[in-house]
Amino acid sequence: MKSTIAQLDLSSKKRVHVIGVGGPGMSAIAQVLVEMGHVVSGSDIKESETVQRLREIGVVINIGHDAASVQHCDAVTASSAIPKQNIELVEALNIGIAVLSRAQMLALICGQKISLGVAGTHGKTTTSSMLMTILRAAQLQPSFIIGGDVRGVGSGASWDSGEHLVVEADESDGTHEQLPLGAVIVTNIDVDHLDHFSTFGNLVESFERFIDGVLGPKVICVDDASLSAIAPSRNVTTYAIHSPAQFTARNVQFQNGGSTFEVVRHEVSDDSGMLLGRVALQLRGEHNVANALGVIAMSTLLGVEFDVIASALAAFSGVSRRFDQRGTDDGVSFVDDYAHLPTKVSAVLSSCTDASDSWSRVVAVFQPNRFNRMQHMSDAYADCFAAADHVVITDIYSSGTAPIAGVTGKLVVDAIVRAHPKTSIAWKPTRAELIQHLATELRSGDICISMGCGDIETLPDEVIAARGALRGGS
Repeated sequence: MKSTIAQLDLSSKKRVHVIGVGGPGMSAIAQVLVEMGHVVSGSDIKESETVQRLREIGVVINIGHDAASVQHCDAVTASSAIPKQNIELVEALNIGIAVLSRAQMLALICGQKISLGVAGTHGKTTTSSMLMTILRAAQLQPSFIIGGDVRGVGSGASWDSGEHLVVEADESDGTHEQLPLGAVIVTNIDVDHLDHFSTFGNLVESFERFIDGVLGPKVICVDDASLSAIAPSRNVTTYAIHSPAQFTARNVQFQNGGSTFEVVRHEVSDDSGMLLGRVALQLRGEHNVANALGVIAMSTLLGVEFDVIASALAAFSGVSRRFDQRGTDDGVSFVDDYAHLPTKVSAVLSSCTDASDSWSRVVAVFQPNRFNRMQHMSDAYADCFAAADHVVITDIYSSGTAPIAGVTGKLVVDAIVRAHPKTSIAWKPTRAELIQHLATELRSGDICISMGCGDIETLPDEVIAARGALRGGS
């Protein structure tokens, strides 16, 4: 018997099996389902800290896949990365169990609260984490499903007693258009996910439909060209640093690894405006000032007092893998960041040094992601490493995509060299070559920042260990 994807009533206790439960998106769903009172099981191909953390809250997890594990369940959910021939998916379909995609399950969860979405090609995780932090400070007890662990919280998901759910509205597979949202922040629209959308125009159109489908407050950044074009014909609240908008930042300053700025609210985008107050962030870079502005606008529309907003933002220490300081070794500072698109790589590298920093060199290490992305976008990385003194490129992390003949990380190297032939750059395709190069290249006074959304996050620890070995274990 073949099942059909059914609408699952999450208002009563269900048994749900999560395939690929160790991944960041699916683990957050599993955690929230448990906290909602459901019985949750899962499977993954390997042990991890995330798997262990889920076991500690009651999720029964198998390493490896077993068709028997889906029996007696009310529903099975899996991410788009799980192949359709997965034995647990096949078994669920054969015995008539409801099979839901991650997007469909997330939509059902969103339907249980007033859901506040954060969308955009980049900035979603930091922005949604800021929003959750402010709503917590306002004693609104929000639930949240966020794509990274929030520092000071230790998790990227929680189900709480308040009426709001803060959620990332991911566009990569069209999830954003499936979520029932009561309000939304849209940070930007950048070229990505053309394997799903085919053209940038299609991507922009999907965001237009998405924005139009939200009935409540819609807060969008009009420093972004595509969003600026969308705004005039829609009932939206705008924010920007460099453009006329309803919420703007002025007197922006960067020092001591953070930023400060004044927030001005305009009744219309071109009036003189009213000063709401000054905000201090522990986060670097203009992109984080923009993220904060969007959150300030949304929080204000939700009725949160500015003093509460400013205090919460001042205490916010960020999200894992966003300029994550991973230690020092013999005068070298190591930082890890999730940046994987050209705009974000450029923003992170530009934020590496402010007036109070004294790094002698910025060494940028980049792991490209997805063969299909690099096939179409490698040339777009030509200019984004300009703020680095030395650039190191390693090979592509597949993220489940199939290899494509001739598509390697060397395409990024070639793009950089064509545009900037004097760049100090090294091509180190294997992990062993990469570690060896960094262990000998780095010197006291350097900041080494590793970037990408694959397994590059463990590189700082690996390089520190290699440097210690070269010193004889010291």
